[in-house]
Amino acid sequence: MPALAHAVRVHVRREPDALALRYVLAADAASLRLPPRRAPRRRDGLWRHTCFELFVSAEGGGYDEFNFAPSGEWAAYRFAGYRREGTALECAAPTIVSRVGKRRLELEAAVACARRGRVTLGLCAVLEDVQGRLSYWALRHPGMAPDFHRAEGFALELDEVRD
Repeated sequence: MPALAHAVRVHVRREPDALALRYVLAADAASLRLPPRRAPRRRDGLWRHTCFELFVSAEGGGYDEFNFAPSGEWAAYRFAGYRREGTALECAAPTIVSRVGKRRLELEAAVACARRGRVTLGLCAVLEDVQGRLSYWALRHPGMAPDFHRAEGFALELDEVRD
């Protein structure tokens, strides 16, 4: 299968009360299956189609998963350990803005319910082509098969924001 993307970049900015992310995908947008724009809402199963993901772990165990779709839909989960006891994470809806160009897809998301203190992030993308085939992108793939939940894939460390 030919690569759907030439590059995926993520810009992360930590603010005192939020994480701000900007995913930039260099790809032929006509080769991607993109969901139609919808009113922002929580929705499970976004990882089955084109979406961007954020995993956040902090000292004390467990981690959170956030999914952001170009449609404006989102999901948030809290896990006690590796794929263990996943439950919906109660938080305010993230702000999501997406822009599609001929050779570029950008998605900006701001998450107010991310963990405090020093955190380690997993930054990922699931891309679906127009035939429905998926490809998986991550800052680090720790195994042969894509598994964004593995702690070894959480590759970016951020210190706490100080006032």
